[in-house]
Amino acid sequence: MPKLPDWIESSLLERQQSNLMRAPVVLAGAQTPQVVMDGKPYVAFCSNDYLGLANHPRLIKALKQSVDECGVGSGASHLVIGHTSSHEKLENEIAQWLGCERVLLFSAGYMANLGAVAALGHKTRDVISDKLNHASLIDGARLSDSRLRRYVHNDVASCERLLKKSLEGSLLITDGVFSMDGDMAPLANLSSIAQKYNALMMVDDAHGIGCVGRLGKGSMEVEGLDFNDIPLLMGTFGKAIGTAGAFVATSNVMADYLTQFARPYIYTTAMSPVMASITCESVSLLQSGEGEDLRGKLESNICYFRRKMQSFPFDLMSSPTAIQPILIGESSVALEMSEKLKHKGIWCAAIRPPTVPVGSSRLRITLSASHSIDDIDSLINALEYSLPS
Repeated sequence: MPKLPDWIESSLLERQQSNLMRAPVVLAGAQTPQVVMDGKPYVAFCSNDYLGLANHPRLIKALKQSVDECGVGSGASHLVIGHTSSHEKLENEIAQWLGCERVLLFSAGYMANLGAVAALGHKTRDVISDKLNHASLIDGARLSDSRLRRYVHNDVASCERLLKKSLEGSLLITDGVFSMDGDMAPLANLSSIAQKYNALMMVDDAHGIGCVGRLGKGSMEVEGLDFNDIPLLMGTFGKAIGTAGAFVATSNVMADYLTQFARPYIYTTAMSPVMASITCESVSLLQSGEGEDLRGKLESNICYFRRKMQSFPFDLMSSPTAIQPILIGESSVALEMSEKLKHKGIWCAAIRPPTVPVGSSRLRITLSASHSIDDIDSLINALEYSLPS
């Protein structure tokens, strides 16, 4: 093995000294609230499986059936021979559900954001981005030819000041639900100023699709918006929908444009047709009475948790969604509290920089429709024990 450059080891040492090192842990079994991690049982409160669909019997049955019909791999990109009838059916199902003209599938939300934002960037136009947007949106802007300009989080006036100084056709990008804070973007107001300055607008609703809104259509539904208001919506399948992959929902013309210029779409092997089939089953479930019941259960769990937390001295951030972060501050303290939770049988990872700004490390608690009241009570009791000394 050749000797590595010194800067690799020094970079790792710096991470260690700052309490910022990360390493994967092994989950044994299915994605459920009751998990076994490193051989020990826990109740997990850090999964994005908001509706408990990742291990749903209906999806498991659909997977077993689709393997016999579709095989496993797609074999090539969508534009060669990898676009199967399963992919086409899923695209049409999502388009009908959300009320858009076209849907394009991607292998992951990161790839969808990279592809769309980079393709829409241009050296004569700006990308205007919320400061707390997901890393994939930021990276997409950096890969484009555009100048990246970032406005104060959820501050419409700050956003307008940047748009006012940008050329027509610039791109405004925002999360719908912010993954680390759990709050929601003021989409209606942002859409209004985007139209005022003739800017395109794109929303990453990875943490809203499926679980936010009465019909589960996400952040746009909450504010009564449609694709006349916001022309591009990115959603993922690996969170509330319970499978894997992502999509961009948009117009026919924009879909044609992305087909030609979104490099991750052009040059990446299409998602497995099996995954497309079971995702189609999940999207159908979301539109059923069971889907409505699951969203109701999740909302009930959120309300219960926030009500019970009022009597504890925690800095619970303001969030109406399944993401309920407790702001800690220092990385070392967040790690200490996470370890104390493990001693009480609760798995909740500490979130630290660079995922969040320096000085804002936190316990990112995520709730699911699969959590019982007893599970939530166990979490709250463990949190009391985990208070820093």
